[in-house]
Amino acid sequence: MKGGDASAESEFDDFYRSTAQRVVHLVYASTGDLELARDATQEAFARAWQRWDQVRATDEPGAWVRTVARRIAISAWRKDTNRLKAMERHGEPSPPGGPTVDRVAVVAALRTLGPEVRETLALHYLADLSVDEISRQTGAPPGTIKARLHRGRAQLARQLTDKEAHDD
Repeated sequence: MKGGDASAESEFDDFYRSTAQRVVHLVYASTGDLELARDATQEAFARAWQRWDQVRATDEPGAWVRTVARRIAISAWRKDTNRLKAMERHGEPSPPGGPTVDRVAVVAALRTLGPEVRETLALHYLADLSVDEISRQTGAPPGTIKARLHRGRAQLARQLTDKEAHDD
């Protein structure tokens, strides 16, 4: 969907206003879960907006959204059902422990970093993405990603070293 098409945006807004409640009601009637129905409906309309040029060209855009919303709800229901079955077989997972001193220190140190550096470190170390993958996802050149990783590591090291020095 191209962002500048005001008539398409207006058409989608009208479509949403005229059909969203009916989709929520349909999914709610199918699942018995109003929150799930609302979530599935919102996700279906978000997907419709992303493909609005194709969806509006179908014979029945409302049918497309209803089908997607029902499938989303069914998928969520299956995940919940499988999770419940696994809990019945294996028992409740043990609750996560409280935050460790190290974790609190790392989170505090991360908060001192700029948003681009923090995002780059998170994508690299938590999402396990390569420099090239981070570059594609953020639109920043690979050299910039490498510089952010280098700068972020150095800043974290200083922050954590300073904290250790104060704690002794």
